Amino acid sequence: MFLDQARIELKAGDGGCGCMAFRREKFVPRGGPSGGDGGRGGHVYMESTLRHNTLIQFRYNRIFQGKRGQHGLGSKCHGKDADDRLIQVPVGTVVYDDESGELVHDFTTPNERILLCQGGRGGRGNAQFATSVNRAPRRFEYGFAGEERNLRLELKLLADVGLVGFPNVGKSTLISRISSARPKIGDYPFTTLEPNLGVVELEDFKSYVVADMPGLIQGAHLGHGLGLQFLRHIERTKVLVHLVDLSDLPGRDPVEDFETVNRELNEFNPAILAKPTLLVGSKLDAMDDVTRLKKLQSLALEHGLEFHAISAATGAGIQDLKYKIAGMLPAETGMDMAEGEAGDRPADEGRG
Repeated sequence: MFLDQARIELKAGDGGCGCMAFRREKFVPRGGPSGGDGGRGGHVYMESTLRHNTLIQFRYNRIFQGKRGQHGLGSKCHGKDADDRLIQVPVGTVVYDDESGELVHDFTTPNERILLCQGGRGGRGNAQFATSVNRAPRRFEYGFAGEERNLRLELKLLADVGLVGFPNVGKSTLISRISSARPKIGDYPFTTLEPNLGVVELEDFKSYVVADMPGLIQGAHLGHGLGLQFLRHIERTKVLVHLVDLSDLPGRDPVEDFETVNRELNEFNPAILAKPTLLVGSKLDAMDDVTRLKKLQSLALEHGLEFHAISAATGAGIQDLKYKIAGMLPAETGMDMAEGEAGDRPADEGRG
């Protein structure tokens, strides 16, 4: 199951109580107060990791508490500080304060660690209150409470390229042809119910990551179809690949399909449309009316977009498309497949 939103409650550990004790030894007259201080409560940290790529671990376990510090002891023994609590989240997780909506942190790289809740300070024992006029104090402090906060987590997958378009235009078939990803493919709308990731390999051990988004329909911003719930995953992408169906489906026009999807993207976040976009005409093998292709080429020219036509079924234009996308990416994009993960995976599978 793919889970990309969660709410959690955090509570750092309380501090241990100070101790009230007096030193009583045979050859030490007037031993005086000897109560030690309490230990600090456990902090709560959050760390990004590559071991997870969904937030499903927070579906049932939503409350995270730090341990309490140990109480102070006699003979001025300090209570032990509690162990800290570490919560791991996937890279790409954005953390918000659930009450104020303020951004707490955006985990964009592995092994980032931040302190979210500070453990309570331990209370002072009565040895701390001894003075020249009060040599036998019977006063001590209780441990201080640890910090609490409620957080909202959103996962935005880290991909270089995002595939968008109407349902059943061939996005899943395309990602299966250019990478080793094996998403569900069917001849009916909304086959893709969750994002899928695929790594496209090029020569010289270069690669880039492609994200296949569930299809959009008119009114998606109002919740029609699958709505816009997965579009946050393309906000981080560097390039958009907009697929439009060229096959002769009755009642469908490629230009109208393109404009409809763009309107829905604009309703979600206008900044998405500012990304470099490659307009791709798909299902070239099923096209009988060549005017559909010409209309889409004219549309790309009108909007200043790159255009490419493919057939994922026959493989026509697939290899050129891989390199055309790579040419639109920033120069620093890509990873060494010998050091990274060479396999592609759907986004709902964990990384070992």
